Amino acid sequence: MRLHLLLLLALCGTETTAAALSYSLRGNWSICNGNGSLELPGAVPGCVHSALFQQGLIQDSYYRFNDLNYRWISLDNWTYSKEFKIPFEISKWQKVNLILEGVDTISKILFNEVTIGETDNMFNRYSFDITNVVRDVNSIELRFQSAVLYAAQQSKAHTRYPVPPDCPPLVQKGECHVNFVRKEQCSFSWDWGPSFPTQGIWKDVRIEAYNNCHLNDFTFSPIYDKSAQAWNLEIEATFDVVSSKPVGGQVIVAIPKLQTQQMYNLELQPGKRIVELFLNISKNITVETWWPHGHGNQTGYNMTILFVLDGGLNIEKSAKVYFRTVELIEEPIKGSPGLSFYFKINGFPIFLKGSNWIPADSFQDRVTSELLRLLLQSVVDANMNTLRVWGGGIYEQDEFYELCDELGIMVWQDFMFACALYPTDQGFLDSVRAEVAYQIKRLKSHPSIIIWSGNNENEEALMMNWYRISITDRPIYIKDYVTLYVKNIRELVLAGDKSRPFITSSPTNGAETVAEGWVSQNPNSNYFGDVHFYDYISDCWNWKVFPRARFASEYGYQSWPSFSTLEKVSSTEDWSFSSKFSLHRQHHEGGNKQMLYQAGLHFKLPESTDPLRTFKDTIYLTQVMQAQCVKTETEFYRRSRSEIVDQQGHTMGALYWQLNDIWQAPSWASLEYGGKWKMLHYFAQNFFAPLLPVGFENENTFYIYGVSDLHSDYSMTLTVRVHTWSSLEPVCSCVTEHLVMKGGEAVRLYEEPVSELLRRCGNCTRESCVVSFYLSADHELLSPTNYHFLSSLKEAVGLCKAQIAAIISQQGDIFVFYLETSAVAPFVWLDVGSIPGRFSDNGFLMTEKTRTILFYPWEPTSKSELEQSFHVTSLTDIY
Repeated sequence: MRLHLLLLLALCGTETTAAALSYSLRGNWSICNGNGSLELPGAVPGCVHSALFQQGLIQDSYYRFNDLNYRWISLDNWTYSKEFKIPFEISKWQKVNLILEGVDTISKILFNEVTIGETDNMFNRYSFDITNVVRDVNSIELRFQSAVLYAAQQSKAHTRYPVPPDCPPLVQKGECHVNFVRKEQCSFSWDWGPSFPTQGIWKDVRIEAYNNCHLNDFTFSPIYDKSAQAWNLEIEATFDVVSSKPVGGQVIVAIPKLQTQQMYNLELQPGKRIVELFLNISKNITVETWWPHGHGNQTGYNMTILFVLDGGLNIEKSAKVYFRTVELIEEPIKGSPGLSFYFKINGFPIFLKGSNWIPADSFQDRVTSELLRLLLQSVVDANMNTLRVWGGGIYEQDEFYELCDELGIMVWQDFMFACALYPTDQGFLDSVRAEVAYQIKRLKSHPSIIIWSGNNENEEALMMNWYRISITDRPIYIKDYVTLYVKNIRELVLAGDKSRPFITSSPTNGAETVAEGWVSQNPNSNYFGDVHFYDYISDCWNWKVFPRARFASEYGYQSWPSFSTLEKVSSTEDWSFSSKFSLHRQHHEGGNKQMLYQAGLHFKLPESTDPLRTFKDTIYLTQVMQAQCVKTETEFYRRSRSEIVDQQGHTMGALYWQLNDIWQAPSWASLEYGGKWKMLHYFAQNFFAPLLPVGFENENTFYIYGVSDLHSDYSMTLTVRVHTWSSLEPVCSCVTEHLVMKGGEAVRLYEEPVSELLRRCGNCTRESCVVSFYLSADHELLSPTNYHFLSSLKEAVGLCKAQIAAIISQQGDIFVFYLETSAVAPFVWLDVGSIPGRFSDNGFLMTEKTRTILFYPWEPTSKSELEQSFHVTSLTDIY
C-alpha cells in the first residue's frame, strides 16, 4: 500500500510547528456485496461498476445491452472497507477528522467498528470527528444502501401527496423516484443516457490531524467599487480552533504583480470561527481584467495569504485571483413589451455562444484531466464562449472550472435539480442546504461562473403542468417550489455570493417571474428571460418556426454518432438503423423516426442494397441534418441580436443542446463520447465565428446580415457568388462597396429578390444553383464562407457524383490533406475512423476544384495510419 502523506510545515523565527498532517486513504480498498458472496479489490476514488470491470468480472458497461444486464449492481447494497496504519503518532494531535470529499451516495460509516456518521448527498463534503476512536491501526467501513431502493423508500414514506414524476418514460429504461435522492439525476437514465446509479467513494477521503487551530476553508470574491473606481477583494477563512484559549496572530495578504500587500491582526476564539478580510487595491494600479474567449485575455494574479499565529503556527495558502464584473441586464426595450435578458462582462454586452454540458461519463473515475482538457479545448476551438452546466448532472470537479477560467469559458451554473418536482421535508432541505452552501463556497472564486440557476425546467414543468396536477392541488406544489428554490437556495446564494446574479430556473422569465410570485404563467415567454425550444416536426430550414426570444439556452436536434464510435460497443448484427441495438440505444421517444423525417424533408434517404453501407450512410445523413438544422436556428438567433421584429427580438444568447455525450448513442451532442467532433461541431466553429455573414430568405427576397461580436468597427466588403451544381466555376459573382461592420451588432448588408438573383446569374434556377458569400478586407478573409440553398437538395438539378481524391503530407505534428474534386460536393465529410484528432474544417460545401484541410492529431500518429483509415464522403455518394 502506497502512503499518501502531506506534511505542512511552517517556520516562525527559529521554531518549527506542524500546522496539520493529512493522510489520504485513496488507493486500494476491499469491496463486497450485500450477502458477502462477492469480494474484490477496488480503487478509491471509484465506484463498484469500475471495480467489477477492472477485475474482469463484468464487460464494459457500455457494451450493447449491458445497461440492462448489469442493473443488479445498482440494486445491491455494497460495502467499502479498508485497514490502515497511520504513519504518524496520533496521540500528539488534539483533533483528528475523517474528511470525505464525495460519497455516492447513501452510506453508514463505521470507524474501528464504531458508527461515526451517515451520508445522503453525493454533492456534499463530509467531515467526522474521529479523535476519540482513531488508533495507530484502524479499520473503516462504508456500508452503502442502493440509491434506487433508498429513493423508492423515501418516495413511499412521503404519504401526504405524490411528488412527480414517479418514473422516467419506458423508452429510457431507467429507475424511479430519482427526485428523492440527492444524487446525479441522470444516473437513473435520461433521454440521451443510460441508467447506471453508481455506488462508491467518488472523490478523495483522508485523515486530518491538527493542534490549536486549523484552516478548514478559504475563499474570496473580487468586487469592483464603481464609486471609488477601484477593486477590492473579499476574503473569507473558516477556522476550527481547538485550543482552550484564544489564538492570536497576524494575516498577511500579498498580490505581488499588483504591488499589493496588507497586514491584519486577528484573535480567534475557541470553536468554529470565520475570518473576513477586505483587501483594497489602489486605483492607481492597473488591474487587467478576465475576459471571455474571443473578447480579451484571461489574466490572473498569484495571491498568497499567510496566517502567522501564536505558538509558531504558520498557515499559508496560495490562489489565482481573476478580476471581472458580471451584470444580468433586465430592462425595458423600445418597441417591445417585456424586458431584455443579457450579460455584461466588465461593462461590455456579450452575446453568449455555446452549448450545454452534461457529465462526460456515467463513471466519474473515467473522466480524466486529459479528457476534460480535450472537451473544453474543443469548446473554444469552435468559437464558443459559454457552457451551461446542466442541472441533471453533477457540480463538476475543480479542474473543470480551473480550465474554464484558463480558457475563457463562461459558465452558467445550474444547481442539481432537473425535470422534476422535489420534496421539502426538513431532512431533505437540511441536506440541500449543506450541499448548496458547500458548492457556493467551493466555486465562488471562479471568474468563469457568471450566474447561478436554481434548476432545469422545473418552473416550466410546474406551470405548464407536465405532470397533470389538478388546479386545486397546484398551490401545494408552488409552495414547495418557492420553499426549495427561493427560501432556501436563493437565500444561501444571496448570503454566500454577491458577485454574480441568481435566477430560480431555466427557462424562466427572470424579473417577471419574481414579480409573479416566483412562478410565471408562461416561463418560456419570448419577452422575458431565457427559453428552451424543441420542434422536430416543423421544417428546420424555415427560420420562422424559431422563437425570436431574448435568450435561447436550449435548442437542438438529434443525430447518431459515427460508426467508428458505435463499433466499439456493438456487434455486426447491431449495424442497422432498425436493429434491436439501435432501438435500445435511442432513449428519446420516436427519435429515430424524427431524424429520418427531418432529413427526408430536404435529402434523399439512403437506398443501398448493402445493409452496412445503408447504416453508415444513414448515420452520415443524420449528422448532416443535425448540423444544418442547428446552423439555421443559431444563425437566426445571432442575426436577431440588434433588431425588434413584431415586438420581439434582441436575442443575446444561443446555447444549443448539447455539447458532449455520456455514452455511445444517438443524442443532441456535437461531440461524441470520447470527444470526436460530429459535423455539428465543425459547423459551430463557423456559425459561432466572431464575424459572420448570415443568409436567409423572406418573402422571396434573399438577405445577408453581418454579425459581429467584436468590440470595434471594421471596414470590409461582402462577396456573393452563385454556382450551378454542375460546375466548379461560379456563374456570377459580385462584391459590395466597402461596408462598416459595427462592433457588437447584427446589421443588414445585402438584399435582392431571388428572381432577380437568378436572372442576373444566367441560366440559374432555384434547383440548379447555390449561393455562397464571405466577408473580406484587402483580399484577406475575415469570416467563414457561408452558403444558402435555394431549394431542398433532394430537388437539386445537375448534382453529380463527386470523385474526391486526397494527398496527405506531414508538417511537424500537423497533417495536411490536399483535396481535389471532380464536381461540386455538398457536405464533404473527412473521416479517419478512431484516430483521435480534428480537422480544420469538415462537412463543408466544396465549390472549388481543390481545397487544403489540416488535421490536428490528439495523440501521436503516422501518415501511413491516416492513409489506411481515411475515408471521404459527400452527399453525392448516397444520391
